[in-house]
Amino acid sequence: MELKGNKFGTHRVIEPEGVLPQPALRVDNDMTKEFDNEIVCDVITLNVDSASFTQIKQEAGGDPEKIKQTMLSIVDKFGKHKNPVTGSGGMFIGKVKRIGSALQGKINLEVGDKIASLVSLSLTPLQIDKIKKIHIDTDQVDIDGTAVLFESAIWSKLPKDMDEKLALAVLDVAGAPAQTANLVRPGQRVLVVGASGKSGLLCSYVAKKFAGVTGQVIGTASSEKGENFLKEVPFLDGYFRADASDALDMYQKTSELTDGKMADLVISCVSRPNCEMGAILACKDGGTVYYFSMATSFTKAALGAEGVGMDVTMLIGNGYTKDHAKIALEFLRESPYIKEIYEKRYM
Repeated sequence: MELKGNKFGTHRVIEPEGVLPQPALRVDNDMTKEFDNEIVCDVITLNVDSASFTQIKQEAGGDPEKIKQTMLSIVDKFGKHKNPVTGSGGMFIGKVKRIGSALQGKINLEVGDKIASLVSLSLTPLQIDKIKKIHIDTDQVDIDGTAVLFESAIWSKLPKDMDEKLALAVLDVAGAPAQTANLVRPGQRVLVVGASGKSGLLCSYVAKKFAGVTGQVIGTASSEKGENFLKEVPFLDGYFRADASDALDMYQKTSELTDGKMADLVISCVSRPNCEMGAILACKDGGTVYYFSMATSFTKAALGAEGVGMDVTMLIGNGYTKDHAKIALEFLRESPYIKEIYEKRYM
């Protein structure tokens, strides 16, 4: 017998009462309960948020067995995969198992469809029966399990013209390139911090596309390997190697490449803490900093900008932008270069 569910999923919240599933400490992941407005999926792969997976890997010393135990303990304790240190989750791909009666005929989805969730695992009731494989270099984990999407959740059918793992990698960061397209104007100077990573590379491509030939797009990397990669990226006008947490180095190197003008827009894609001020000092007064990282402390960013007398607009990297899934996948199709890089990394 179906139970009536709340649009936003509060019927699954255990504690504290009266909050939404994301800020909730614990949610109910009992999959024997059936609600009329839920989409239940057999999960194939989890794409853990970069900040979360980095923290788990470091705590586990890179040991796959310890990573597995950490993930299982998180889900067992909270009913969802919400990293208690970073507060972030990730997303999943799976096959639709059941559609509640209140949603049948109202959404373009059928049982058996393969979809990617476009809401965070930090709010998604999840049950893991078995962790089959950990892809330690791509933040992806193959599992047997079940997850629930609420009526208000967003999702995307997996495209038929690309591999599932490739689509998952792109959809995981879909908000970043879509938002970059909204922010960049022709002729602007754009700095992408962490340009060699999953979101950073896509943002760099989109930034150049919209800044145009009169614009300047600069990428940063923190390692020699990343710097060597950026040398070959065809849509970057410049690059440098720097630790994003070293604010003075970020300031100096950005100043050198922009003739002291600094960046009109800084897009921070790094998944490590304490990188807020490096992005702020690299920005010009009156410019914009877009933080697309769950490792960002917005307290540090706000008070840090105040402390150095910088008047910059700071944007939170909301993972959702209207039509972001379609937009991000189309950017991938547009660029054979990025598609080839992503295929090598994530397939």
